[in-house]
Amino acid sequence: MSEHLSNCGVPHLVLERDRIAARWRSERWDSLVANGPAWHDRFPGMEFSDVDPDAFAPKESVADYFVAYAEMIDAPIRCGVEVKEVRRNAGRPGFRVGTSDGVIEANSVVAATGAFQRPVIPAVVPEDSGIMQIHSNAYRNPDQLPEGAVLVVGAGSSGAQIADELLRAGKSVYLSVGPHDLPPRRYRGRDFVWWLGVLGKWDAAALEPGMEHVTIAVSGAHGGHTVDFRRLAAQGMTLVGRTQTFKDGVMHFATDLADNIAQGNANTLSVLDEADAYVVRNGLDFPQEPDARKVEPDPLCVTEPILELNLAQAAITSIVWATGFKLDYSWLKVDAFDKAGKPKHERGVSAEPGIYFLGLPWQSRRGSSFIWGVWHDAKYLADQISIQRQYLSYNVAVQP
Repeated sequence: MSEHLSNCGVPHLVLERDRIAARWRSERWDSLVANGPAWHDRFPGMEFSDVDPDAFAPKESVADYFVAYAEMIDAPIRCGVEVKEVRRNAGRPGFRVGTSDGVIEANSVVAATGAFQRPVIPAVVPEDSGIMQIHSNAYRNPDQLPEGAVLVVGAGSSGAQIADELLRAGKSVYLSVGPHDLPPRRYRGRDFVWWLGVLGKWDAAALEPGMEHVTIAVSGAHGGHTVDFRRLAAQGMTLVGRTQTFKDGVMHFATDLADNIAQGNANTLSVLDEADAYVVRNGLDFPQEPDARKVEPDPLCVTEPILELNLAQAAITSIVWATGFKLDYSWLKVDAFDKAGKPKHERGVSAEPGIYFLGLPWQSRRGSSFIWGVWHDAKYLADQISIQRQYLSYNVAVQP
């Protein structure tokens, strides 16, 4: 956002309550790497200096990249300044921004915090159950958890990677699997991010009905690989369906496990079909990869699913909730939200004049919540802010 505002000649200030990219450093697990290769998961103006373009950047390298980028564009950032509230000025243009470092006046405000603010832990297991419960944002490494088995709830990218790490560490792992998309990591010599690009998937403008809460299971860990839940089961992980309720020490799961696994594989095959058609249509000499369509038989935990699990009998002593985040714009005291608290906007331009949002999932397209997608959305917002500044600066010549 700062880069594009500077390019448009718009004076601005960036407020950061912590340090640049703080959550990459302090609220993610130790072994986290980017889910896309370094050539793709970056801004157009700068490459990673310490990561091979086809490799997956460790979280510290991603944080360092953001710091270096801010220095390169000379972004006017004030770190350690928390925004307490934003209110529209009464009877005059602009907004009053109350911060931990005093009041700032602004003509426009961009809420670039994204939608992943408050970790969500469903109210399923009581806090006094005797079981350690943490959200994925508080998980760091296997040594953090007590002895015993662990239940990981959520099989998107975070849940799948954490469960895999715990299994590799020798833990007995149960993984609660909900609906998910399951793209191939690579196919016919190209990473899946390339395929989604040339197939126009990143530019999809709207979610398909019923897909609002479907996660993507993909991993850049260990050099990048396709997440295969059947393989994880073959290695000793126990798969269960969506976590539903907990009573008298027993966790109850939905009957949807087999369907969720099948739908994930259907998503994989659909991407492969479209990729093959693209190769033929464009006459490309890409290597064949028939093994990519190979599907192993369903493991016993899928064909005979566990619907009830006594956590004590299963020796489960901890639960990692990889259940996502919810937005928090409680500091933004303006008329820009619907009854559910979600921003009312068009491509990030708020229903409240002068307020803009950046980093929302599907803000303008599927790629909006990815690093490169935010860059493109920010360019659009900077253009809109610049246009409004031009209107406001117009003065009609007074005729005598």
